[in-house]
Amino acid sequence: MELAKRLHLSPPATHARWKRLEREGYIEGYSARINARLVGFDMSCFIHLNLEMHQPEDAGRVHEELLKFPQVLELHHVTGETDYLLKVIFRNRSELEEFVVSQLMTIPGIARIRTSLVLREINTTKGLPLR
Repeated sequence: MELAKRLHLSPPATHARWKRLEREGYIEGYSARINARLVGFDMSCFIHLNLEMHQPEDAGRVHEELLKFPQVLELHHVTGETDYLLKVIFRNRSELEEFVVSQLMTIPGIARIRTSLVLREINTTKGLPLR
């Protein structure tokens, strides 16, 4: 109702447009933003990974492995000094250590792992600047 008022459209017309945006893929889904600290996740990090080889099949195998880990909130294949940038979250330092040693270090094709701990989140994802 509020959206219809803002758009100066009837609720049925607004609903039809909304459904079309979903069908066409403009709206990919819905989610709630949960306070990580309140549910026990007190450590977030950025992990920079470098590959041993830079062949498409090697990169594909590595990123398929990385997608399996629920701790990985974001996974980006990037340019520059790093091949992959991961945003990860843990309850504590022990979980981070377990992830790096027992999971990341066992993936064939990873040459270097660097971790940056987040001291304080200042601005997290808010959405696209569509205005």
